[in-house]
Amino acid sequence: MKEIRFVDVGEGITEGHVRKWLAKEGDVVKEDQSLVQVETDKAVVNVPSPISGTLKIAAPEGTTLHVGDLVAQIGSPEELRSAPNQPSQPQKPQQQQQAQPQQTQIAAQPPQPTQKAREAMATPAIRKLAHDFNIDLSKLTGTGPNGRILENDVRNAVHETSLKSRPIPKFSEELEQQHGEKVVREPMTQTRKAIARNMELSWTIPRAVHMDILDATNLYGMVTKEKQNVQKMDIHLTFLPFIIKAVVEALKESPHFNASYDHEKQEIIVKNYYNIGLAAEAKDGLKVVVIKDADKKSILQIAKEIQELHEKIQNETITLGEMNDSTFTITNIGSLGGGFLSVPMINYPEVGILGVHMIKDMPVVKEGKVVVGKVLPVSLSFDHRVVDGAEAVKFGNAVIKYLEDPEFLEMLG
Repeated sequence: MKEIRFVDVGEGITEGHVRKWLAKEGDVVKEDQSLVQVETDKAVVNVPSPISGTLKIAAPEGTTLHVGDLVAQIGSPEELRSAPNQPSQPQKPQQQQQAQPQQTQIAAQPPQPTQKAREAMATPAIRKLAHDFNIDLSKLTGTGPNGRILENDVRNAVHETSLKSRPIPKFSEELEQQHGEKVVREPMTQTRKAIARNMELSWTIPRAVHMDILDATNLYGMVTKEKQNVQKMDIHLTFLPFIIKAVVEALKESPHFNASYDHEKQEIIVKNYYNIGLAAEAKDGLKVVVIKDADKKSILQIAKEIQELHEKIQNETITLGEMNDSTFTITNIGSLGGGFLSVPMINYPEVGILGVHMIKDMPVVKEGKVVVGKVLPVSLSFDHRVVDGAEAVKFGNAVIKYLEDPEFLEMLG
């Protein structure tokens, strides 16, 4: 008999939600057959059967799972009849537990470090961070080696303290009393909860924003021309692959934008690989898909990959591996027809995010004359701890330089 449990899938994911069973209790299933859809913070995962046999469901639809929880069992009918629903580690009989001396139970508990010892298990940078947010390190349990308190431990405490300190709003109760059944409460999906946590984490980054516009006439012409040529290859060409390639070149000139900030060691972690995240709209909220090694791929390869990832998002078949390890993110606001300028939220723990907007016909000056051109507004949010405004302008100018350069676009096309 085999047990199927909710395992640690990494990426800090510790909770899942049983969304839909694809097989019924008592069904005879085959090895590798998809049994159940489990929704995590980032994706809906189809869990396959490890062996062939009869299915016994332990977690019905709607169940919230934590790492280690039993989802199902697969085996022969005889094995399943004798198996408990939630096998656990062997325990001593209840009578023996009650008969044990109280002092034995106390002695079994590890000694608790003093406040001074706890503070000694954090670096000066972490103690400063805790001081800045008024967090008592003696009340934290470190998740690092030997109980060392890490940056995430402090930031999680900041988040929890913020939630506890907020006054409980009474407007919802008043609305329900006043309007009754016209007010409906909707539980948040796992994805929506993850978005909320990530946005709160992003907000802890000291940010600044650089906004600019570029003449996208050449870019518009290039995409219009090449789109006709690649339709027969079943590839939908957009402006985004060209923008990705321009961003990669700009990142090579400004490597601190392709980086993360290690608060504990107060070091900048520069990444010499280029995995470009793309903010994508999904049915249950925003997700970030990743074009891995974008510097090594052609425009058509990137266009095809964007298309495939978009289809996976819509079909809810996207995997965690296709949504992690981004080094810099682009959010394509223009694809939704949105706005002129915006302030994108940084995708923690990255240093920057570029928002690209809708290309519009606007007056531009060429050779001393005002003509109608294609204008593309861009917004760059960046971590001001790592880069200053001058470097942000340099990065933005590099993106503009490449996207306005006919030779660069011809080379890509």
